[in-house]
Amino acid sequence: MADVCERMADVCERMADVCERMADVCEWMADVCERMADVCEWMAETTQGNAKGGYMIAIGILVSGQGSNLQAIIDNIKSGKLDAKLGCVISDKPDAFALKRAKESGVPAYYINPGSHKTYLETKRELEYVKCLQEHKVELICLAGFMRILHSDFLRTFKDRIINIHPALLPSFPGLHAQRQAFEYGVKTTGATVHFIDEGVDTGPIIIQRTVEVEDADTEEELAQRILKVEHQIYSEAIQLFAEGRLKKIGRKVKITTSD
Repeated sequence: MADVCERMADVCERMADVCERMADVCEWMADVCERMADVCEWMAETTQGNAKGGYMIAIGILVSGQGSNLQAIIDNIKSGKLDAKLGCVISDKPDAFALKRAKESGVPAYYINPGSHKTYLETKRELEYVKCLQEHKVELICLAGFMRILHSDFLRTFKDRIINIHPALLPSFPGLHAQRQAFEYGVKTTGATVHFIDEGVDTGPIIIQRTVEVEDADTEEELAQRILKVEHQIYSEAIQLFAEGRLKKIGRKVKITTSD
């Protein structure tokens, strides 16, 4: 009996070893399935873009705050409304909620120290931004609440490939707190503008504008929220036009060409 028990113990030990190896195999297979699911999702997004005749451009987004425009772009990419992919998101603030939004969506997200100045990037820091964008092969840069001025070297590196969203009908109310400026001025109509970036403050050629009526009973916050909804719409529209190669800049004017 002792010999039988010893053999049975040996068999049990071998079975335990087999089970342990099978567990490793199952874990490996689960990892493979997860990676395949990511690949299938990427292929589905690419297929959606190509089916519409659009080019899946890589975009980089510079942010400073909450990132609601970033989220709208992410949602439109996932839904197939936008023929683009997010190359990276960069913030000049380490605690920007936009970074969390990006990471939760699987987008490479970085905080790059802007330097000591509050209104622009220091030259050395700006080179780090450029390097990061180039490493991710970004073709279009979108400023989404990014509160710093870019220098001419940055602009030359990405000539005619940087756009911004502004919560007013430019050239009216440029700069900070545009919604408040419009509200306090007493205009009856305001809105949002997507424009190319140049060396001025909100002075680049205009791509798209959309109006928002100012109601008599509006508060500044209510008006700002309605403008924000329009921003979410027209920013993706402008990106899509860029992706389709339909934006032609002639001096200060941007012509939207017809699609093939």
